[in-house]
Amino acid sequence: MPRAYKGKKTVKLKSNRGAAKRFRAAGKGGFKCNGAKRRHQMTCKTTKMKRHARAGFMVRDEDLGRVEQMLPYA
Repeated sequence: MPRAYKGKKTVKLKSNRGAAKRFRAAGKGGFKCNGAKRRHQMTCKTTKMKRHARAGFMVRDEDLGRVEQMLPYA
């Protein structure tokens, strides 16, 4: 190890905690996220809307760079 770098370590990057709670890394380099409109007032929503909201979603390509920047170790 060169003498100038003795005892110095690289700084760890911090993950955005809000993004860490909302996104999970998928197998092929993408991120999974939950759908919207599932938290409350489910009785007035149609059965079709509730059924389609059950499925997980992938982060779109145009948003992928921002999510990767917020989660550097995912």
